[in-house]
Amino acid sequence: MTRPIRFSFEFFPPRDAAMEARLWQTVAKLAPLNPSFVSVTYGADGSTRERTHDIVTRIHAETGLVSAPHLTCVGATREEVLEIAQRYWDAGIRQIVALRGDPPQGSTRYVPHPGGFAYAADLVAGLRRIGDFEISVAAYPEVHPEAASAAADLENLKRKVDAGAARAITQFFFDPAAFLRFRDAAAAAGIDVPIVPGILPITRFPQITKFAAACGAGIPDWLSERFAGLEDDAETRALISASVAIDMVETLRRHGVSDFHFYTLNRAELVYAICHCLLHGPAPQVAYA
Repeated sequence: MTRPIRFSFEFFPPRDAAMEARLWQTVAKLAPLNPSFVSVTYGADGSTRERTHDIVTRIHAETGLVSAPHLTCVGATREEVLEIAQRYWDAGIRQIVALRGDPPQGSTRYVPHPGGFAYAADLVAGLRRIGDFEISVAAYPEVHPEAASAAADLENLKRKVDAGAARAITQFFFDPAAFLRFRDAAAAAGIDVPIVPGILPITRFPQITKFAAACGAGIPDWLSERFAGLEDDAETRALISASVAIDMVETLRRHGVSDFHFYTLNRAELVYAICHCLLHGPAPQVAYA
């Protein structure tokens, strides 16, 4: 029997008042979809630390949604990171997304902070000493760009799970087969936590190609062709984007996937339309005499 579909959403801390107003409009629009949780990102160099904290605790206090802050290993000592985690625990936050984090702006490679947690598995183990957090970690269906191999990438994911992670959320992708191969390989490697596909609805195609190049996600030729020539046609792009995301989720649903994590980019319209359609099931098949 197919399990009910469930969504979670990712937001990022706004940089100014106008962006903050849009964020809260987005939260209000998506809340009726009853997400299993919402996450809030964290700047690579810790620059959004307080903004992330303020948004997470406000969501928790005012909306009733389960909120999960991102925490990284970058830009802080172990003691500083665990102090942040303790503040979240004291505020009633029970979920965290634990990440290694990207190198600070201007750096070309990741270097562990002196006295800090070196990698995400170390961070997960440290968080477990603070409280019984439900911890999510990152996974890469098309291999982390810094990984030596696909096997090494899976070994790293297993270390995070063995340290206490409850689920893995994937980087976005556009080839469902890549996710399914990764899911099967993870299971074969003894990784027994849910692996949740990350879905990024396409708003501006050049932006997506830039994101994909940075994280090692592939963009199929057919997808590029669908968006060709639509740089100045936002309405058509939105329709195609919704269709692509719905088709991808429905494909994964047929293979037993029931949880999906949407990267919202703090915009509600596309995500709401996609999730609304998915909650009401696929269109019926019409039989012709």
